[in-house]
Amino acid sequence: MTTFLTNEALHQKSSQELTALLYEACLINLEDSIIDLDKKDFITANKKLQKASDIIHRLGAGINYEAGIIADQLEQVYNYIADKLFEANFKKDKLIIEEIIQLLTMLMSSWNEALKTKHDVQPKMIRKKTNVYDNFSIYDN
Repeated sequence: MTTFLTNEALHQKSSQELTALLYEACLINLEDSIIDLDKKDFITANKKLQKASDIIHRLGAGINYEAGIIADQLEQVYNYIADKLFEANFKKDKLIIEEIIQLLTMLMSSWNEALKTKHDVQPKMIRKKTNVYDNFSIYDN
C-alpha cells in the first residue's frame, strides 16, 4: 500500500520526520529496482536507482554538523552509499543493491528508534562548551 502525503502534510513534518520518510522512500526505490532488474527492465531500474541516489544526496546535504563526530561519520556512510549506488547502477548488480539495503535499513532503524525516544544524549554542558568554542572560532571575522 502506497501512501501519498500532501504538501500540507509534508510542511507539518519535522526535519527528523522528513529524514525518516526519505530513508523509507530510498529503501522502496532500492527494493523496486531489484524487482525491475529481475524483470530485465533496466530502464526502470536505472530510474529507481537514480531516485535512490538523489535521496542519499539530499540526506547528505541535510546533515547537521553541529552534532559532532557522528555527523562526519554519517557523511562518510552517505558517501559510501552514493558510490555503491553508482556502481550498482552501472553494473546492474543486485548484490550491491542488497548491501546498500542492509546498510540503509540499519540507519533507518537507528533513526526511527532515536525519533521514538527523542532523547538528546549529548549533555547540555558539552553543547554549551561547543557553542562557546564555535562563537570564538578563528575563522569568524
